[in-house]
Amino acid sequence: MTNLTSTHEVLAIGRLGVDIYPLQSGVGLAEVQTFGKFLGGSAANVSIAAARYGHDVALLSRVGDDPFGEYLLAELDQLGVDNQYVATDPTFKTPITFCEIFPPDDFPLYFYREPKAPDLNIEASDVSLADVRDAKILWFTLTGFSEEPSRGAHREILTTRGNNRHTIFDLDYRPMFWADPKEATQHAEWALERSTVAVGNKEECFVAVGETEPERAGRALLERGVELAIVKQGPKGVLAMTKEETVEVPPFFVDVVNGLGAGDAFGGALCHGLLAEWPLEKVLRFANTAGAIVASRLECSTAMPTLAEVESLLNQKV
Repeated sequence: MTNLTSTHEVLAIGRLGVDIYPLQSGVGLAEVQTFGKFLGGSAANVSIAAARYGHDVALLSRVGDDPFGEYLLAELDQLGVDNQYVATDPTFKTPITFCEIFPPDDFPLYFYREPKAPDLNIEASDVSLADVRDAKILWFTLTGFSEEPSRGAHREILTTRGNNRHTIFDLDYRPMFWADPKEATQHAEWALERSTVAVGNKEECFVAVGETEPERAGRALLERGVELAIVKQGPKGVLAMTKEETVEVPPFFVDVVNGLGAGDAFGGALCHGLLAEWPLEKVLRFANTAGAIVASRLECSTAMPTLAEVESLLNQKV
């Protein structure tokens, strides 16, 4: 068990890797000549997005014992995320993800995580369980349940957390990580009972609770025990529900360059709004705007906006 005991405002758990993005859009990888290298992974991007707003953030993950792993550890530190819980795995290589860019809505992903990504090799002993209990926000994803030992680590962490406020479950269903979607549903049901917030798009809600219609999906998530259900509706905006209120806000339209990081920007902004205890509608509008800013940029992690950037765009709309 690690003896590190510092408590963070936000503790995120999950994927960390290198994104290799083409510097030309509108062409397939076979024709691309130049690429950019960026930090990637959903949970890592959320952690960076939250850190952009001045929060004390740590990430629980792993990297390989290779130059890409060294790059990621340094990049996390440079972008304001505590990497003390990011171990160097002695067995598996740092994962790489390529994408193709066909704006406005086609961004195929190619994951290179075989035979296994280090972030699925995490153990509960990699993190201070005092931090797990005391962090103001714990952010985790469904992908973390797709393989052992990560699955067991998540179960121990969530059991230790004990449904503390702002235990946020990113439904984050990726078919390539699961042999059978029914298995993903089983683990989602277990995790929802130990979460206070759930966030997902319509397809992810179907895997988790068998519903795609936003209001029915939101109600189903609440019935599983969460206090706040957030359903992303793509071009129709986002719907959020508690037992007391239902709020729906439209999207913030921009010229899309790369839509892949928008959801992670939304997640980091959601963390900020919840920590600030804003009204739900204000949280959603802020998060939508943050997501739009990242969708208008090529990269994900280094594209995460500052508070001033989001507020400036919101004020322009007003």
